[in-house]
Amino acid sequence: MRRLPVLRTAAAALLLTAALGATGPRATAAAAAPDAPRTAAAGLVDGMRLDLGLTREQAEQRLLAERAAAQVERQAQRAAGSAYAGSWFDPAKGRLVVALTDRANAAEVEELGADTRIVRHGSTVLDRVKSRLDALRAPAGVAGWHVDPRANRVVVTVVRADRNSPAVRAFVDRARLVGPVTVAETERAPVTYAAGTVGGDPYYTGNVRCSIGFSVHGGFVTAGHCGRAGAAVRGWDGSAMGTFQGSSFPGDDYAYVSIHNGWWTVPVVLGWGTVPDRLVRGSAEAPIGASVCRSGSTTRWHCGTVLAKNETVNYSQGAVHQMTRTSVCAEGGDSGGSFISGDQAQGVTSGGWGNCSSGGETWFQPVNEILGRYGLRLHTA
Repeated sequence: MRRLPVLRTAAAALLLTAALGATGPRATAAAAAPDAPRTAAAGLVDGMRLDLGLTREQAEQRLLAERAAAQVERQAQRAAGSAYAGSWFDPAKGRLVVALTDRANAAEVEELGADTRIVRHGSTVLDRVKSRLDALRAPAGVAGWHVDPRANRVVVTVVRADRNSPAVRAFVDRARLVGPVTVAETERAPVTYAAGTVGGDPYYTGNVRCSIGFSVHGGFVTAGHCGRAGAAVRGWDGSAMGTFQGSSFPGDDYAYVSIHNGWWTVPVVLGWGTVPDRLVRGSAEAPIGASVCRSGSTTRWHCGTVLAKNETVNYSQGAVHQMTRTSVCAEGGDSGGSFISGDQAQGVTSGGWGNCSSGGETWFQPVNEILGRYGLRLHTA
């Protein structure tokens, strides 16, 4: 049976006692905090200052603006109707920008507190183009593709060293025949972030180490490439922890692990001493351009921004769909770990390129998709 860690504060102990679910290894609950956005996000400020180069005041103002933009985004999409062509957060202005194919509903969208931009292609057209690319088999030199509302195009990302290979050029040529497509380059192709057993605060399946994503009632969610359904899971101390009840990879990259007696879940993301442990209060999706932070058992706590959504990532094991691309770094063993924006769960770490010394990019599988797939309920504060 798992030994209980020493909780950091009396308030945290009360939170754990009140919780009705259970959490991952060595999860130390954060002290209860007021619901005010500024207070709830206070622990993220240091990470944003370090990774985004912001002052404390800039980080606090940005978090408040992003929270407002996330609320406006859902309303703006409904107001735009068939003219909707995507949206993103503009950090310079601190406002959401909504792309529209005509101005018929622009005034209504702007009244919600968003800026508008007129573009040629609507979301329906761009999503159809991406779906057609998803049906193609991509060579290894193609890193992935996604709809970019700012460019109003589907962006195909190729590995710079392979951009002139016959296979890559043939894929790009075929993609351009499908619809509005543009090409971007990356230094390296993304890889998954599972790792061999090297210690730390992980969970283990076989000789693979990964990280817990988010607590759900009855267990936790994580990356699918970390284990198959039926695989046994060991906790940070080596004791029996749970079992993979469902897992999907490639195609998707998510999994659900049920936990045994002796393990508890709490609605917490570890800050690893860089920031206070974060309470999870929901799973409202952050817009493109918003800040996001990641917690993992190897590189611990790092922050960046959301670069793209609904991207198809072409791993060597096969393509994974509906991923979110970020500027956050990660390394082996971080797979499955938490992506959070403010106090809202965003997704579980899948893979990427680079490292946390020289930088890179990381993709996550959105948490709401995982919850819906397995009929799970996120454990929230």
